[in-house]
Parts: sequence; C-alpha cells; structure tokens
Amino acid sequence: MSFRREKYVPRGGPDGGDGGDGGSVILLAQDGVDHLTALGHRHHWRAEDGQPGRGSLCHGRSGEDIVIPVPPGTLVFDADRNLLIKDLRDPGDRVVAARGGKGGKGNAAFKSAINRAPRQCTSGEEGEKRRLRLELRMLADVGLIGKPNAGKSTLLSRLSKARPQIAAYPFTTKYPHLGKVVLDLERSFVLADIPGLIEGAHAGAGLGHEFLRHVQRASVLLHLVELEPYDGSDPVENYHLIREEMRRFDPNLVERAEVVAVTKADLPACREVCKTLSSHLNQEVIPISSVTGENLNRLVQRLWEVLQLTRSEG
Repeated sequence: MSFRREKYVPRGGPDGGDGGDGGSVILLAQDGVDHLTALGHRHHWRAEDGQPGRGSLCHGRSGEDIVIPVPPGTLVFDADRNLLIKDLRDPGDRVVAARGGKGGKGNAAFKSAINRAPRQCTSGEEGEKRRLRLELRMLADVGLIGKPNAGKSTLLSRLSKARPQIAAYPFTTKYPHLGKVVLDLERSFVLADIPGLIEGAHAGAGLGHEFLRHVQRASVLLHLVELEPYDGSDPVENYHLIREEMRRFDPNLVERAEVVAVTKADLPACREVCKTLSSHLNQEVIPISSVTGENLNRLVQRLWEVLQLTRSEG
C-alpha cells in the first residue's frame, strides 16, 4: 500500500504496485539426459519467489521458473496419490510439476471513482507443493532380454558405439544401456540392453520390476539364449522361464514381436540348441557369436525387417 507524495502534487492518490508471480517447477524431457541418478542427490527443488511491489506503481518482478531436465520416457507420478501426472515420452515434452503462486495486488488496483484512496491490498498466494515420483522407462526400438551373462552387453558393444560394463560374472549390468545400431545412412534403430532377468523377476526378484518396465517401451524384443549358462541350466528351459516372467509381469509383453538368437555360435552344440528352439517356437532362431561376428549382419537385418513390419501394423 502506497500513496503518491510529491511536492506540488496534491491528492497524489494510490500508487502501490502489484507483487510478482512466483516461479514454477517444470520437468522437461531433454535429449542427452540418459538417467535420473543425478536427481537422487537433491530432494527439494524450489523456484524463485516473486518480488514485492513498491510505490510509484512499481510492480514486483516475477520469479524465475526452475526447469529440471529428465530423460525422454520419464513417467511423472504424484507420490501421495500414486497418480500419473504425465508421460514425458518425447524430447521437448514438459509438465508443470508445481505452479508458482499469483502475486498480490497493490492498492492502486482498487482505486475507483467512489474509492479514491483505497487502503486495501492483497497478499500473494502460496505456490504449489508436491511430492513426485519419477520412473524411467527407456525408449528403444529393440529391447535385449535374457538371463544374466547371456552376452547382451557384449552384443550391444559390437552392434553400436555403446560401451556397457562387461565381465565374466552375472549382473554386471545394473542399469539399462542404449546404443544406436546403424545399417546405412538412412536406416538405424535404438537397441536397449536390459539387465539380466531371473526367476521371480515379475515379483521383484533381482530388481525385476526395475528391469522389466523398460521392456514395455520396446517395439521388438531380441531374446538372447546362452548356450552354456553359468548355472548349468538348460538353455531351452531358460527361454521359457524368461517368457513366463514377462507374462506374469505384463501379459502384453509376450504378444510383442520377438527375434530369438543363441549365442556362442562357434561351439558345436549351438546348432542343436537352435534346431530344438526353432521346432518349439515354429520360427527362425539365429545362431550368433559376438566374439567372431558370425551372423551379426544377418541378425541386424532380421531385426530391421521385424521392426518395419511392426511399425506398419502399429
């Protein structure tokens, strides 16, 4: 509340300016952001307050919005109500997570012909406060699935420029990795290495929920079957085990287009396993070797064909 008081200006009248609006907290899906790990180190995000109004009809400056970059494919949930606010699927998608409050009105806003010296003004509104839960489901054309140590990371490193950690023990991959597979100047697709799945993954065993949700975004699944599993289990049984875990997690996953490949094609037993699986599934099973490069071009071409067929149907 303010009144104009200047020499030679009698009855100056009200001149209190309005307050500025508070800034908002905005989540923006942005290319180049690959994970949510950086957000885990900060628990509170607060936009700038609006500045108060002053005399001489000086309006306060509005607060700056704070923009939080997140990976494309991030689901934004209201943590208290477990309600999906928005799916930030594509780069450039944004959502106002918490809106800033409106600035208050100065007494100049209340002057009228019958109220020439208003002494009322309003306070600014409180901004929104909200607890959020962010869930990332990576966007990939093809999702790599299979048991731990099936050779998924090695294959990704051979087909793309991605460099996931590779070692001779299970669960080397703890986070999904994306790689771009380039066939030629006009053809390419994104391949995602999903960490290994185990029995009970649908119920969360081995961080099953953390891994399986990324498969939901993939248009095509590349199922890698290890010829000689580290635990001595049967490769064919392992294939059906992974399929059952996906069915229990989301029945729609088993309806997804799938390409099956058996690793370590340089070993004699590979052909027999491929033949058995092919007769079970009534489809082609491709023997591959990420070490020697055998049939990798054939596999990439097959993935491209299935992906194109899926896009034309969808």
